[in-house]
Amino acid sequence: MRQFLKYVLATLTGLVLFGVLAFIIGLGLLVSAVSGDNSATVAKDSVLELKLDRPVAERESRESFGALFSSQADNIGLEQLKLAIRRAKQDDDIKGIFLNVELVQAGMASLEEIRNELLDFKKSGKFIVAYNDIASEKSYYLTSVADKLYLNPQGTLEFNGLSSETYYYKNLFEKAGIEPYIFRVGSFKSAVEPYFRDSMSDSARLQTSSFLNSINDYMLQNVASARRIPLNRLKLISDSMLVHNADDAKRLGLVTNLGYYDQALDFMKGKVGLDIKKKLSLVSLSDYADADDKADEAGSGNRIAVIYADGDIVTGKGGNDNIGSTRFAEAIRKARLDDKVKAVVLRVNSPGGSSLASDIIYREVVLTKKVKPIVCSMSDVAASGGYFIAMACDTIVAHPNTITGSIGVFGVLPNIQPLLRDKLGITTDRVTTGKFSDLPTITRPLTAFEKQQLQQEVDRIYADFTTKAAAGRHMPVERLRRLASGRVWSGTEAKARGLVDVLGSFEDAVRIAARRANLKEDDYQLQRLPRQKNMLENVFNTTSTEVRQHLIKEEMGPMYPMYEQYKKLSTMSGVQARLPFELNIQ
Repeated sequence: MRQFLKYVLATLTGLVLFGVLAFIIGLGLLVSAVSGDNSATVAKDSVLELKLDRPVAERESRESFGALFSSQADNIGLEQLKLAIRRAKQDDDIKGIFLNVELVQAGMASLEEIRNELLDFKKSGKFIVAYNDIASEKSYYLTSVADKLYLNPQGTLEFNGLSSETYYYKNLFEKAGIEPYIFRVGSFKSAVEPYFRDSMSDSARLQTSSFLNSINDYMLQNVASARRIPLNRLKLISDSMLVHNADDAKRLGLVTNLGYYDQALDFMKGKVGLDIKKKLSLVSLSDYADADDKADEAGSGNRIAVIYADGDIVTGKGGNDNIGSTRFAEAIRKARLDDKVKAVVLRVNSPGGSSLASDIIYREVVLTKKVKPIVCSMSDVAASGGYFIAMACDTIVAHPNTITGSIGVFGVLPNIQPLLRDKLGITTDRVTTGKFSDLPTITRPLTAFEKQQLQQEVDRIYADFTTKAAAGRHMPVERLRRLASGRVWSGTEAKARGLVDVLGSFEDAVRIAARRANLKEDDYQLQRLPRQKNMLENVFNTTSTEVRQHLIKEEMGPMYPMYEQYKKLSTMSGVQARLPFELNIQ
């Protein structure tokens, strides 16, 4: 028995020591990954391969549970992608770019910035080759810049215009026994329509048709220029859905070649002077991207702070995937009080959210504007609360296909008494110290007076929103309110109506900020805020909530967006300044 216990003790000791050693080795690998040199060694006559097989976001993130144990980030950072293309243009070892893109996951403005970077890359004389098995409308728009565009002979290319679909929950609520009370201002503030309608209102259809056609026309103009097809001919192809298969795409001039992946590789081998039997050196984006962003480390001590406001706007500190009012107000405040920061660029990609949180961030923008230039760069969406935090900036820069405006507010308060009583057999009772002590409540109907009070509060917030917007845009409030009412505009439409100042890119916004601060091109560096956690911090800060979210996402697959919409609705509090609907352009 003593001998047995000795062996058991030795085994347990060995396991403990092995665990400690494994932890130390793992920790060392993480530290090495965080602090090591991320630049890649590129072979001569290489081709940069851009797969874009993950969502494109403003900044690369490795903050999810899954990313901690993967060589890939959760997403593709737009800025890192653009820097990689820019670097490849000057890299003598990179001879071209291979776009291996199918169902690109990016917003319309992000897509435009990538496309413009690729067009600039072509000025170097280097080639761009694209290959698709299946090309969505967005994927084709991006790959239309290619010199050679290969489509699988059995593949498909979508080229029939844009669409946007909205889910409506009125019938579900009626069956479940939920009565939503709606409080809103503006006939175009249709964010609440899914809760009490089963289809689009006329005003919702009008605004969606308007900005969707504006974006589609802009895309067609650019494709017509890239493929050298007359615009009227291209509109006919799209509107009449003349592309049904790969042969149609080739016959109509939308692609240059029908061929397989290996044939696209063989073409590029010829372009770099490589024997067809040898292996082409393809460099992945993750290997090539300079994660250290050394370009921002050089230069003088002058800085332009870039503050990334990406996601829903919420009160408090918020999380990794939203805009917490406390955290972002602190980031703007830090830039304002830092003497080295000579100007600020607020990069907004948000459908809005809490009106209170938006106003907290707006206040910091106003204070910053008094002491140094602050310029807004609108990305895919800067609507409602997203417009609120931007409207005080000195200059607002948007893409032609940015979704913006939606100047309006709303509130939703459900009455679930029928659900509890009639469906579940649950009743409630209460004791109060005053007539309205239980307001707001979701377990009884509201009185006419209570509804009136809540609507008046929404009206008050709308008046505040439009008054501040009019001041920021230097226009009479009456004119601003004619453009408001919750209506959504494309960047092109917003520019024509004075809601934005300049149509351009993030780089244009930075140049405007530098010019306003009297900084020369080589006399500043970019400081990116809020600071992102590194991989080691993420390991020790991964919460049970993030683990559970990762597992739910893996399990639900394509149904996860519906669950995500439910979670957003369940966490909304207070009056909302939010985009009229969950926008998904395809």
